[in-house]
Amino acid sequence: MGMKFSLLLVIALVLAVFLGVKAAGLYYVFGVIVPYVAILFFLGGVIFKVLKWASTPVPFRIPTTGGQQKSLPWIKQNKLDNPTTVAQTVGRMALEVLLFRSLFRNTKFEFKEGPKLVYQWEKWLWLAGLAFHYSFLLILVRHLRFFAEPVPGFVHLTERMDGILQLGLPGVYITDMLFVVAVTYLFIRRVVIPQVRYISLAADYFPLFLLLAVGVTGILMRYFLKLDLLKVKELTMNLVTFRPAVPEGIGVLFYIHFFLVCTLIAYFPFSKLMHLGGVFLSPTRNLPNDSRIKRHINPWNYPVKVHTYAEYEDHFRDKMIEAGLPVEKE
Repeated sequence: MGMKFSLLLVIALVLAVFLGVKAAGLYYVFGVIVPYVAILFFLGGVIFKVLKWASTPVPFRIPTTGGQQKSLPWIKQNKLDNPTTVAQTVGRMALEVLLFRSLFRNTKFEFKEGPKLVYQWEKWLWLAGLAFHYSFLLILVRHLRFFAEPVPGFVHLTERMDGILQLGLPGVYITDMLFVVAVTYLFIRRVVIPQVRYISLAADYFPLFLLLAVGVTGILMRYFLKLDLLKVKELTMNLVTFRPAVPEGIGVLFYIHFFLVCTLIAYFPFSKLMHLGGVFLSPTRNLPNDSRIKRHINPWNYPVKVHTYAEYEDHFRDKMIEAGLPVEKE
């Protein structure tokens, strides 16, 4: 149900742009208004989410630990899985953010004949995740050439490195292929594995279909259906410099691709894709496990008048003695 709904929703988005541009001529709506609205949604959503996470009280150290905690001198500590200093925590975060270390260590188990419980490695998921994220990052860097004039040198360098496989004209970008293959693998895995399919919702399928549609339309524009890149850059530069104007002669496929990207941008803060920012604010990752070394006092605590046992006994001593209860002071 969730998969069909997500697929139909993406198809409806494509049809809406096609009809809006081709039949109704809404070039200004899809070329100017939609991208500005998407950026507002993105910035507002990200700021809201970050402020909400940052204002959530975390009075205790609650890191997830997968190794030996620092304790007695002769017991070796696992400094990455159970960090106790800021430097060790930064190292753990760097490996998590840059190499997806926890996903690399992920395993799955199956019951074999016997019955026998067997653990297996899950490196394909880690590899697909790594390929998807880094391909997406490099594609974003390449697209900066549409939003800057002159184009920065690192963008040209990225294009040359990405297009090192010169298989024809235009040159094939490695990241384009990796992006589509990785997203396709993530989708197939979610459908083929029964346990994963059982827990999958529309919120899991929709971003995959949306990303796949963005990738496919981008590949169609670059390798099969020619596009006037000068007019596309004119449009994007008009948007960046806040002088909105839509040049004529840009094909409808560009508007479909552009609208899908805008949808992704607007949807980003309100979806699971926001783990991009959440990983940096996760207390299970960004806190050292030093509760046995330091006493952490909740900074949100306010002074509370307590009633000690000594005060309690002073107040009720006569009645306690009369009732035969033991007291510390006569």
